[in-house]
Amino acid sequence: MPDPYASQRAMRQMRRAAIQRGVIGVIDIGSYKVAALVLKLEQGDARKTPGIGNMAGQAGFRVIGAGTTQSCGVRFGEIAAMAETESAVRTALQAAQKMARMRVDHVIVCLSGGAPRSYGLAGEVAIDGATVTEDDIAQVMANCDMPDIGRGRDVLHAQPINFALDHRSGLSDPRGQSGRALSCDMHMVTIDTALVRDICNCLRRCDVEVAGVSASAYATGMSALVEDEQELGAACIDLGAGVSGVSIFMKKHMIYADSVRMGGALVTSDISQGLQVDFATAERLKTIHGGVQATSMDDREMIEIGSNTGDWDKDRRTISRSELIGIMRPRIEEILEHLRARLDAAGFSHLPSQQVVLTGGAAQVPGLDGLAARIFGQQVRLGRPVRVRGLPQAASGPAFSSAVGLCVLATHPQDEWWDFDLPIQSYPARSLKRAVKWFRDNW
Repeated sequence: MPDPYASQRAMRQMRRAAIQRGVIGVIDIGSYKVAALVLKLEQGDARKTPGIGNMAGQAGFRVIGAGTTQSCGVRFGEIAAMAETESAVRTALQAAQKMARMRVDHVIVCLSGGAPRSYGLAGEVAIDGATVTEDDIAQVMANCDMPDIGRGRDVLHAQPINFALDHRSGLSDPRGQSGRALSCDMHMVTIDTALVRDICNCLRRCDVEVAGVSASAYATGMSALVEDEQELGAACIDLGAGVSGVSIFMKKHMIYADSVRMGGALVTSDISQGLQVDFATAERLKTIHGGVQATSMDDREMIEIGSNTGDWDKDRRTISRSELIGIMRPRIEEILEHLRARLDAAGFSHLPSQQVVLTGGAAQVPGLDGLAARIFGQQVRLGRPVRVRGLPQAASGPAFSSAVGLCVLATHPQDEWWDFDLPIQSYPARSLKRAVKWFRDNW
C-alpha cells in the first residue's frame, strides 16, 4: 500500500534540517498581501511542551526579518497568474531576508484556498505488551479507516485529538499506561492537490524549498485564540480578502476546518460599483471611513471621494458616511451568515463553550464585533496574534494572525500522523523486520 503521507514526511525532514541550521522562513500568500517572516531558532531556549511525537517540543525563536507586499496573481487564495505571484513572493521574501541579513533556504507556507474539508477518523488496536509504547500509537493511527477523499485531493493535516485506553477516554498521551485495547480519534484535513503543487512550484522558482504546508485557518486559530479558548472550545474566523476561514478548537486541537470564498474584497467591489470609483479608491474609503453601524451623525459627516478619473466634477463628489455604510453592511451580513451556516453544520452549538473570535484584515471594520454577536448569537471578540519576540509593530495587527500562527507551528508543531515511524509489525517478512531494526539502531 503506498504511503499517502509521503510528501508530508519529506517536508518534515526538511523542517528538521532547517531547525538544525537555526533559521527558517514562513510565508503567508493571501489574496490581498504576501507576508514573509524570517525566524532565528534558539536551540538552547527549547520549551518542553507536552506531546507524544518526535516533533513535540522544539526550539524557541525570535523574528529577525519581515517583509510585506501587495499580492498579485492570487484570487480566492489560489494562484491565478504564476509569474505575478512569483514576483510578489520574491519581493516579500527578499525584503525579509534583507532585514534579517541572512538567506533562507526552507520556508513553511499557509494556504487559505483549495476548499479544505474535514474528516473524523477512528482506529483501534490490541496492546501486545504490558504498557503502551510509541509503536502502539503509530499502529493505532495506521489502523484508522482512510475515507474516500476523492481524486485530486491531498492530506494537509492528520492529527490525533483523543486517545482511549480500554474504557478510559480523553487521554492526550497514553504512553506507559497499562491496558488491553487502544483506540484513537483523528482529525484529517484535505485540500486541492493542484493548489499545493502550484504553491510549491512558485516557491521553487523563488529559490526556496517548502518545508511544510499548513491550512490558514489552523495557523490563525493557533495565533488568535488564547490558551483557555483552545482548551474549552472556541471558533476562530479569519476574515481575509478573498477567503474567510473557519476553524474550531477543542482540547487544544483543531477539530474542524472550512472556508468560504467570500471576504473583504467583495465589500470593496461593492463600493467600487456602487460609487463608480476605481478599486484602490474604494479600498481607501472602506479602510478610513467604513463601518457597519450608522448613527444620526453619519448623515452629516461628508466624505470626499477624491478619485483620479480626470473629470473635475466626478473626482470632487462627496457622499455621507451613512451611504457608505449602507453599501458595506449588506455584504458583510451576507458573509457572516454564510460563516454561521458553516458553524451550524459543524455542530458548534453543541460545544460547552460558545466563544467566537474574529480576526484577519477584514475584521478591522468598526462595529463588526457587535454585528457578528447578533448574527452568531454567541460571545464574540476581536482577536489579535500572540506576541512573539522580535515581531515588528507593523506586523502585530489582526491581518498578520495567520503569519504569526505559522511561526508558532513552525517551531512548536503539534503531532501529526507522519511524525510517527511506521510500526515494524506492519512488515510481513521477519528478515525485513530485522533489517529495519538494524538500520534504526545504527543510523
